[in-house]
Amino acid sequence: QVQLVESGGGLVRPGESLRLSCAASRNIASIYLMAWYRQAPGKQRELVAQITSGSMRNYVDSVKGRFTISRDNPKNTVYLEMNSLKPEDTAVYYCNAAFNGMDYWGKGTLVTVSS
Repeated sequence: QVQLVESGGGLVRPGESLRLSCAASRNIASIYLMAWYRQAPGKQRELVAQITSGSMRNYVDSVKGRFTISRDNPKNTVYLEMNSLKPEDTAVYYCNAAFNGMDYWGKGTLVTVSS
């Protein structure tokens, strides 16, 4: 089992940056795939970025060049560095871990981008 706790959300202006963190309750080196999803008001949850244990990365087109996902295995933490934020990035951001055939989710952290 894996517990995930997100942090780092907040209110920022367009063009500013935020770094989200996802702390896991177990050694993430054994977790092949970790990811960040987001859900905007009235919309379905969507995949934002994912990273494998070998640090292969994948991003949704709308964040390519602006967001960077990374993992720090000794700290059992996954990060999402978000630059050049736009109002359309406003959402609750969720951390996800695919482990032993199951999906684990955190409770999310709210990111609001507004002038």
